[in-house]
Amino acid sequence: MKGSKNIAGDRRRRRMITFLWTAVLSIVTIILIYKEMTALLYILATFGVTALLVVVAMADLAHSEKLTNDPRRSGDSAAIGSGITSTMGNNPSDR
Repeated sequence: MKGSKNIAGDRRRRRMITFLWTAVLSIVTIILIYKEMTALLYILATFGVTALLVVVAMADLAHSEKLTNDPRRSGDSAAIGSGITSTMGNNPSDR
């Protein structure tokens, strides 16, 4: 029981840190807009988007897909998207 309280406390602390960062960045953005420092805002926005793209590029998306138990997710995505019945695994040579 003590471990679950610690996990909940960590989540609450991380959530508060996220809210704090959001508030600070919002205030800085509002101040930059008010002071008409659009050039600086543009540069900061460019750095922000670049950082986001780097984070997404470094994410291990292929590894997380291997952990699913649904074989249709990776092998028969066309059938899932079109709503047709999956043909994957119905071929005797596949078995």
